[in-house]
Amino acid sequence: MQGSRIALLATAVTLSGAVVLESLQRQRDVDVMAAAAADFLASLASEQREQASFVFDSEERSRHHFIPPEVFERHGLVYRAMTSEQKVRALDLLRSGLSQQGYLTAQQIMEVEGILGVIVEGEGRQFARDQDAYWVSVFGTPTAGATWGWRWEGHHLSLHVTLVDGAMTVSTPTFLGANPATVPSGPRHGLRAMKAQEDTAREFLASLDTEQREVAIFDDIAPTNVVTGAELVVDLLDPIGIPGSALSPAQRGKLMAVIDSYVSIMADDIAALRREAVGDGGLDDTYFAWAGPTERGEVAYYRVQGQNFLIEFDNTQEDPNHIHAAFRDFDGDLGRD
Repeated sequence: MQGSRIALLATAVTLSGAVVLESLQRQRDVDVMAAAAADFLASLASEQREQASFVFDSEERSRHHFIPPEVFERHGLVYRAMTSEQKVRALDLLRSGLSQQGYLTAQQIMEVEGILGVIVEGEGRQFARDQDAYWVSVFGTPTAGATWGWRWEGHHLSLHVTLVDGAMTVSTPTFLGANPATVPSGPRHGLRAMKAQEDTAREFLASLDTEQREVAIFDDIAPTNVVTGAELVVDLLDPIGIPGSALSPAQRGKLMAVIDSYVSIMADDIAALRREAVGDGGLDDTYFAWAGPTERGEVAYYRVQGQNFLIEFDNTQEDPNHIHAAFRDFDGDLGRD
């Protein structure tokens, strides 16, 4: 009996220690992010700081989109107007909210924007593309214990982080895109900025048997874009597709890999919050739905919807070679909850 009590006490101490360590790690991550934002603002001239800074409750904080700046005006300080030192500080802020893989994904999304610029220039299209056309904004004062946030946004990349009373709360809405989705030629031939988001979904779909696929595929024709667009508030969509409760353990693992391709782009503490949200809703009531042909190279759309989150992905434009994707929180986008 005494041995059992000691064992139980040791387990409790271990669990308590793990919770404390996790809490300390999250606080360190928040401190790093606040320092990165403060250093970025400190590196700016007064006029630049005025462009980049907004009060936390500004209406500007709710503006977001993934479309080009010619059709959705961006505010903040544009990356191309920064000095070399300021660009380093801006990238430090971006890196503070992303994992190593997530930072690489963001860099590649911006890189293919530059490649698209070469393509559209060669085709004589109306609007140019620029891998430095991304705007950085800070909302509120980034200090310990404060409520503040930041945004990094341009064509195909829209990232938002909100902190309340010095604690990480939410990192949505998140929009990702890539055009070209697969670089067709040149030195970066074959580059796929959003490889994981597409391939994990195709691997999951391939794991389904005939009856399961009939449930999962809700339409032979794919929508032409993510159906929720850039709406400020996103509500639950119809629960179409196949639920996690109808999957084998191996298939559930593949469905989690789809979800994690979006979750894992964020820094560890933010990713942990997203995984908690997925777990709270339960995988049994999480639905995967596909529309369009299933062959690679054809137009494709899918969504993953849980009780409190939505993932959408489409590759339906440019023959198709143009991806849009989003991760939304039904209650917590921009820290609403």
